[in-house]
Amino acid sequence: MVLFGPRILTWNATVQPLPAASSPAGNSPAAAPQPAAPSVPGSAQSSPSASGTAGPALPRSAPTRLMIPKIGVDAPFTDLEIGPSGALDPPPADDTNLVGWHAAGASPGERGTALIAGHLDTATAPAVFARLSELVAGDSFEIARADGTMAVFVVDSVESFEKNDFPEKRVYGDTSAALVRLITCAGAYDRTVRDYTENLVVFAHLDVTG
Repeated sequence: MVLFGPRILTWNATVQPLPAASSPAGNSPAAAPQPAAPSVPGSAQSSPSASGTAGPALPRSAPTRLMIPKIGVDAPFTDLEIGPSGALDPPPADDTNLVGWHAAGASPGERGTALIAGHLDTATAPAVFARLSELVAGDSFEIARADGTMAVFVVDSVESFEKNDFPEKRVYGDTSAALVRLITCAGAYDRTVRDYTENLVVFAHLDVTG
């Protein structure tokens, strides 16, 4: 499975790993999307946010749980790394209720763009991000962090991109704001490459901390 590729965000069944979808339930083995690795943002960013203001932010702390009540998500986190292929490895395919974050990048709530990936489905069942496409601008979700704080994020937009035309800079670009990207697979399932044709990205910003 591949989630983030060297230059584009894609998930392929055999190459670069990152989070997200697997093959449709009951069909081929799980396949995950793959987000671009080389330009994965770090924890300290400098360019202004889209609104022109940096907004609130938290100190660095690992995320422990993602909660999106609207779509029934309540899932623990696992760390994801850039694999030998140059793509971000996906979460384990045998756990349908698990999300991963790029542990070498910004943590959720910290200034920068935090990347969170989850599978769309597995060979046998829907997975944690099966309903991610149901989110709309204005929806909110929470991320519990290891330091005991709770970060609340508000969705700015939900968009799908062809894997061969992924807007890398827009998704991973530097920012002084505390942003999160939730990423999974989308589109049709291509059996020839055992992967989905698109990636779904939820763009969100930090709203409240506690």
